[in-house]
Amino acid sequence: MNESLTAHALFRRGIAINRGQFALQATQVFFVGLMIGMERSVLPTLSADFGVKPGDFLFLMSFIFSFGLVKGVLNFVAGTLSDRIGRKSVLLMGWLAAIPIPILIYFAPNWWWIIAANMFLGFSQGFAWTMTVTSQIDLADSHQRGLAVGINEATGYVAVGLGGLGTAYLAQAYGPRLALLGFGLTTIAIALLLLLRVRDTLAWVHAEHAQSQAKTTAVTQAHVIPKVLAPHPPIPGWGAIFMLVSFRDRDYSALCQGGVANKIADTLVWALFPIFFKLQGMGLGEIGWITGLYAIVWGVSQLWTGHLADRIGRKPPIVAGFLFLAAGIAITAIGTSPIIWFPAAMIMGFGMALLYPNLIAAMADVAPPLWRGKALGTYRYWRDTGYAIGALLLGLVAQSTNAVRPAMWVTAALVALSGLWIAFGSNLERRNN
Repeated sequence: MNESLTAHALFRRGIAINRGQFALQATQVFFVGLMIGMERSVLPTLSADFGVKPGDFLFLMSFIFSFGLVKGVLNFVAGTLSDRIGRKSVLLMGWLAAIPIPILIYFAPNWWWIIAANMFLGFSQGFAWTMTVTSQIDLADSHQRGLAVGINEATGYVAVGLGGLGTAYLAQAYGPRLALLGFGLTTIAIALLLLLRVRDTLAWVHAEHAQSQAKTTAVTQAHVIPKVLAPHPPIPGWGAIFMLVSFRDRDYSALCQGGVANKIADTLVWALFPIFFKLQGMGLGEIGWITGLYAIVWGVSQLWTGHLADRIGRKPPIVAGFLFLAAGIAITAIGTSPIIWFPAAMIMGFGMALLYPNLIAAMADVAPPLWRGKALGTYRYWRDTGYAIGALLLGLVAQSTNAVRPAMWVTAALVALSGLWIAFGSNLERRNN
């Protein structure tokens, strides 16, 4: 008991109490966001320079397929590994995996090199972003998890938008290869220097568990219940956790499918929106503004949408977010000018802000502390495998129709149905309370 109280005193949870480390983790995710954002405006619109033929949408989407496949798997690996060796070690591995990305893009003779670069991007993002959000949840108190995730995702996706916008203008000034090389290597170098000051948050997890056990013991003794009758359940293996979270529990599985659906939508924005807008006669800078505006609104709005769900519950913001996202995609498909596309991008960003941090916060609510990393890793596996699923599905739709708009309508329908699944097929409010 004394040992658990000492651990709790040394590693108290709360954003304000741990503001220094919490801010360092936010800085880390900002640079993680820059790394993924730097591709968003530049690579799809310049794919012909790497040998992708016009109309070959499936081959174009392959760079996101490789990213999503690798990131999805490594999200789960990262969660499992971080529970064993610590969050900081996995974060470092993620940054080291990022080093080849700008180098491969700079020297790429064809699109296959871009696919390889995005496999490293998936490795890096799977380890690095997963660890920043997991660490910030570790540092936050239980009633602050939505706020913690909101701050993490806000910081990261503002950086995604700024990265896409900034590299669009740098590519116009210095050429796409040199712009991405300089931008990428500078981002990685700064992040690694700042990582030296980051502390591992696994100690906070152990302190939380010790405090939870102490409370359980006190309640047991107060009710004169023999401890043997109320044992602490053993920690399931990773396979059991994966099956439970993926398929066997209706609430976990509802959250996982929601993660897949929102990444299918993001795949549309990442790969096909730049192509669509280019075909409408827009320049690289204008495309950067539309895709950047979507990510920036998504990011900034999360500063309050996560905290909103801490107060009113997870389900209402999540379901509303899916409906806003579907509406924004549909408006983009209907639209014929930037006057419509800019507001539609903002609607999509707002929808993402409502649903995105609250899906993962809902998962954190119901996952026990000692295997929270595995549960979040499983959710993030399915969520980011959505990139691979989206690349394959939307690539086939666009290629079979030789147009982007049908892929937009398919995405809008899937997103709306996903929101309805969570609305009527889960008991999140009951479990979160």
